[in-house]
Order: sequence, then structure tokens, then C-alpha cells
Amino acid sequence: MRFGPWYPLADARDLAPAAEGVLQLRLASGLLDYPRGKSAMVHYAHTVDVRAAAVAWAAAHGADGIVCRHLIEDDGAAPAALYARLIDEFVRRFGAQPRPGRAAGADGAGSRGSGAP
Repeated sequence: MRFGPWYPLADARDLAPAAEGVLQLRLASGLLDYPRGKSAMVHYAHTVDVRAAAVAWAAAHGADGIVCRHLIEDDGAAPAALYARLIDEFVRRFGAQPRPGRAAGADGAGSRGSGAP
């Protein structure tokens, strides 16, 4: 599995494919606190339209400070299976699913976000 380069989420309308795939979103800088560590990841998605999913996430959560990338090689595995593997690995490592939020210390206390992946 290989992802393309990171780009600003605000550019997803022009750069993300309008096709099935897997999407990753992370903070452009900073880290979020998770139960077993810190990560910049805020969202993974398997979707029938990567572009539409990225645009919808930006509309719901904002695009400022978020970068995006999408799967460009799947090694023959189904995108849904790759997504499931990414989520499983993230939860195993960090103790929770990725979630929207602000970087720890951004408001002096760190934010836990909305709780929804």
C-alpha cells in the first residue's frame, strides 16, 4: 500500500480523485493526545469518492491546519481491507480511533476534539 504526497485539505477538490479509495487526514503541525501516545492523525476513510469525502470532512470540521493524502497503490488488496488494517493498527498503537481536534497545548490545555473519527 502506498499513499501519495500530503497536500492541504483545502486543495482536495483539485487533487483528490473522484474515485473509490482510502483517505488520510492529519494535522499539518502538532500532535493530539491519545490514550497511548501522540499522533497527528485525525481521520482515515474508505469511500467510493475520495474527493467528495475530503470536501465533506473539511465542511464539517474545517480545513485550516489539516493536510490530506490518498492511496495511490493498493498492492491488489481491496481498499476496504486496507482501511480496516489502518484503523486496527492505529487503535492498537494509540488506544483510540483518530479524531478531529487541535494539537495538544494549542489552547494551553490540549483539546480532545469531537470524539468522532
